[in-house]
Amino acid sequence: MNHTTLICGSLAFDKIMQYEGRFSETLIAGQLHKLNVSYLVPTLRTEYGGCAANIAYNLKLLGGDPLIMATLGQDGGEYLERFAAQGISTRCVRTIANSYTAQCFVTADLDGNQINAFHPGAMQMSHENNVSEAGAIAVAIVAPDGRDGMLKHARDCHALGIPLMFDPGQQLPRFNGEELIAFIDQATYVACNDYEFEMLMDRTGLSLPQIAERLQALIVTRGDKGSEIYADGERHLIPSVQASAVLDPTGCGDAYRAGLLYGITHGFDWPTTGRLASLLGAIKIAHQGGQNHHFTPGELADRFEAAFGYRY
Repeated sequence: MNHTTLICGSLAFDKIMQYEGRFSETLIAGQLHKLNVSYLVPTLRTEYGGCAANIAYNLKLLGGDPLIMATLGQDGGEYLERFAAQGISTRCVRTIANSYTAQCFVTADLDGNQINAFHPGAMQMSHENNVSEAGAIAVAIVAPDGRDGMLKHARDCHALGIPLMFDPGQQLPRFNGEELIAFIDQATYVACNDYEFEMLMDRTGLSLPQIAERLQALIVTRGDKGSEIYADGERHLIPSVQASAVLDPTGCGDAYRAGLLYGITHGFDWPTTGRLASLLGAIKIAHQGGQNHHFTPGELADRFEAAFGYRY
């Protein structure tokens, strides 16, 4: 049976810096119109990021078959080597010459406040990839990526009859109501967090029932309050899983989506699919970065049974 999951989304490097003071102590009220500050950041780490890579990483740990469709820049060689070491195919990853891989520069202070800068780089050329070149696909996801690429890949999947999960994420504000309705109508599934879903309803003018009735499943995550899956006229309440530690939420949504995609391609029912996704989010949040946690399929099955009282 074909379990190949096409993951259309971003690849990025995250540069994370820690300032050992407080931004509030260096910003002068009434003088922000001529801001000129510099922060000493003694610690710097680089994390592999991007929604497509995070989803693929988790799906591979599950034993799934992820196929990334994305763009890298001229500096992306080490990411290709990383994928090769993990056994993740890169045949649909395009390298864009004279461009850098998307990069996020994050500076955090002692209070957890952040100043971020994001360079989209090669991500802006994601529309150069064609879904028709991916081969046989069981299910696809359009995750945050270049705007034109998200529009194109959703259209491509719909035209080819590929079941599609639409995950607008942080790119949702870049689309108007008409475009978002088109995404919903092209999709088989939609996955959002609660804040994004409120924005989705506001932008489209559609209510939750109106969106859910257009889909096989609507998934709304609510952090430590769990999640909800609306499918086949039913509302499935998915509990959160107690994390061993709460260190870094980066990539938790991507881990959750990997669980959804694995459940879909393996024919799980929605309660089991949602619970698997919830467990993955809890495992991820206990580790720094989006791709530094590890488990075997057997270990995950044991943790699932411990959390929910049965094996998937």
